[in-house]
Amino acid sequence: MNRGSRLPGPPVLKVSGDMGILIEFGATYDPVINNAVTAFDAALNADLPLGVIETVPSFRSVLVRFDPGILAFERLHRLMADLAASRDWYRAPPAASRRVWDLPVVYGGEHGPDLAEVGDLMGLGADAVAKAHAGAVLRVAMLGFSPGLAYLGQLPEAWDFPRRTTIAPRVPAGAILVAVRQSVLPGTDIPTGWRWIGQTPFRSFDVNAAQPFRLTPGDEVRFHAIDAAGFARFDNAAFLKGQGL
Repeated sequence: MNRGSRLPGPPVLKVSGDMGILIEFGATYDPVINNAVTAFDAALNADLPLGVIETVPSFRSVLVRFDPGILAFERLHRLMADLAASRDWYRAPPAASRRVWDLPVVYGGEHGPDLAEVGDLMGLGADAVAKAHAGAVLRVAMLGFSPGLAYLGQLPEAWDFPRRTTIAPRVPAGAILVAVRQSVLPGTDIPTGWRWIGQTPFRSFDVNAAQPFRLTPGDEVRFHAIDAAGFARFDNAAFLKGQGL
């Protein structure tokens, strides 16, 4: 889908258990749908109703969790319906709070042992794969699966190859993982079936920080290649300070 194609219908509100309302903007992942999700979530959090516990934006929907002892379901449903109908979320500009991240990555070797395999899948040499990945401008579509793990999209069609059929028992925090036209950046060590092509020294999750999750849905991420020496020199605290965090 693109902005010239037919957009989905109006957002749909659904009951999600006894403490949640789900606002769906579409049935599949699409950058236009995901932009609507992040714009709606930003607007909601700018004036969060008393009794809302949290909002959880995903690829195509926003889950609003609430305390029914403070906020009645009927009132929250009415508020969400009014907000959903208040504008064309599919054409909303990016949230003003979004950040643009330029993250260093070591591609290949011990930092990305699947780089050559991905090159075979794409019909490219390892250096060309690294250059293509570093040249992409990616959007944080959602966080999920493990603390701080960011799903980044969308890569060109040449990256539309499947995940593995087997699971690697561990890849480290900061691993650059790819498959199905997405890149995944985990904030902790995880098992995975995604293909591992590089690693960033940037840490997207810090359980001891006031804001543990560094990346936010709607943020823009770009990568640039560094060598192993640059990886070892990277100062995460100084980098975050430069980002105003």
